[in-house]
Parts: sequence; C-alpha cells; structure tokens
Amino acid sequence: MEIVIASTVGTLTAAGIYLILRLRAFAIILGLALLSYAVNIFLFASGRLAINMPPILNPYGDAAYTDPLPQALVLTAIVISFGMTAVLVMVALGAFLESDDDRIDIEEPATEGPEQGTGKGEAGAS
Repeated sequence: MEIVIASTVGTLTAAGIYLILRLRAFAIILGLALLSYAVNIFLFASGRLAINMPPILNPYGDAAYTDPLPQALVLTAIVISFGMTAVLVMVALGAFLESDDDRIDIEEPATEGPEQGTGKGEAGAS
C-alpha cells in the first residue's frame, strides 16, 4: 500500500511541475491543483495507513488507533487550496479577457536596436 501512495505522490508532483512550467495560465492552475493534491495525499499518508481503526484511543488499553491530526490537516489544506484555486481562476480569467491570450510572458521584450534620432548630422546640416 505504501508503494502505491508513494508513486501516486511522485506522479502528481511530476505532472504538477510539468504543467507549471508550460507558461499558460490554465496549465499553471491545473499544475498547482495537482501539487496540492500530492501534498494532501502525503499529509494523509503521514498518519500511518491504518484500515478500520478508530481515530480515538480505546479506554480499555488497546493502542491501535488512527492519528486524527493528519486528517484535520488534510481537511484544512483542501479548504485552503479550493479558495486559492478560485482566486487564481478569477485572476487568470481577468487577464485572459483583457489580453485575449492566456500566455504568461516572463521575459522582457527585446528592443530593436539603438534609438533613432541620436546620430550625427541630423538637424540643419548645411
């Protein structure tokens, strides 16, 4: 079971990083969502993968239980990632409607050379 969880976390992380590097707004949003899913699964798996165990201690001395803290962390992370995704979708939609493209440009536009009008002999050469 641990190998399935570990490979799922690795696959989701790799796919999320690939989508983030695509430099398209929609792909970045999907990549961040996949990364948050990977973190949620990792947090959930950190609480020991126990099946059919109660999340509280048994008063009769049986020490078999599931740790409730990772479950609470995952629930909190799901709510936070949902809100973050909604904000990112609205920002990306606003940028798309303004520029008619969802491409994210992180490079400076190249200038075409030296400015015109700074050379010698322009004004009133006689």
